[in-house]
Amino acid sequence: MHEAEEFLRAFHAEEGLPGLAGRLREVAQAGAYWPTAAELAYGARVAWRHSARCVGRLYWPSLEVRDLRGVRELDGVYSQLLAHLRDAFHGGQVRALISVFGPEVRIHNPQLIRYADDPLCAPFVEALRREGWRPSGERFEVLPLLLEVRGERRVYALPRSAVQEVKLTHPECAAFAGLGLRWHALPVISDLDLSLGGTRWPCAFSGWYVQTEIAARNLADPQRYDQLPAVARALGLDTSRERTLWRDRALVELNVAVLHSFDAAGVKIADHHSVTRHHLRFEEREARAGRAVRGQWSWLIPPLSPATTPIWGRRYRAGKGGPTFAPRDPAPLPAAACPPTTCPFTAGERRTSAPRTQEAQGSVTPR
Repeated sequence: MHEAEEFLRAFHAEEGLPGLAGRLREVAQAGAYWPTAAELAYGARVAWRHSARCVGRLYWPSLEVRDLRGVRELDGVYSQLLAHLRDAFHGGQVRALISVFGPEVRIHNPQLIRYADDPLCAPFVEALRREGWRPSGERFEVLPLLLEVRGERRVYALPRSAVQEVKLTHPECAAFAGLGLRWHALPVISDLDLSLGGTRWPCAFSGWYVQTEIAARNLADPQRYDQLPAVARALGLDTSRERTLWRDRALVELNVAVLHSFDAAGVKIADHHSVTRHHLRFEEREARAGRAVRGQWSWLIPPLSPATTPIWGRRYRAGKGGPTFAPRDPAPLPAAACPPTTCPFTAGERRTSAPRTQEAQGSVTPR
């Protein structure tokens, strides 16, 4: 109960609320802590504020929290996740949104929207096969949801209307469109628990993309879609020697294409220069509030031109203490799922000890 008391004291102090003594007595008499809707919303926002790997935390106070702990049936969870996708996308004006479920709910997908032909998700595709699902072999085929409530699992297809995608074109290279590239508009991390006051709650958390997550990691990484050679050919670059820097030039133009395409489609997306400047504003606000900023530098710097951003020369400490977003305990699936993720503003893949070995969480969401 110590964690609950510590959390409640912080909640009442930061929000300037009366009634702390009464609330502490109530929890002590119950012998267990069940957060109120207001406490849950505060905890979710502070967990985002504490997300050391997320570069998009300037907007943590505006996080919209959906308390869905009363949804206890598979079909209801599925319906609420569809509503999350619709409400978060918001006609292209993407909003930061979290849907919090009760402890009996498990979303096995690391992110709500993933593609079957993404090599990163090969283990999860195998897990879906064992549940009876079969991929069509189509490029960029959206994976279904694998949901579980009280030990019962079920596969649910995501309807086309629920998944908003952006076809990628280049503002100056017509041949780029012939590559047939696209990406979904909304990063929704679903393999983390909201941890607060000694309790844990499954959740789906979404923000909006930073273009580097899509262009510099998902589509460019050799272990992912490995599209830099194809982009270089479309651009007519000399790929005969590394010294032509064709990889660097193709990488920049792929980022240009992602920004151009999302803008043309009217879908919100951040660029790595703006979002890192926003992080400095976040740091300044936290300093004025007397709070230390948690950070993991190798996650906060972008995978494209990091030395040109204002956080390149800064140093951070990860920090400890809740509320936080915590990796969920492994589920007893017949096969391992995709590697866990941790941030929707980098709503991408977990990095290993090397700064750029997997998709940076290039999205505005928690890591």
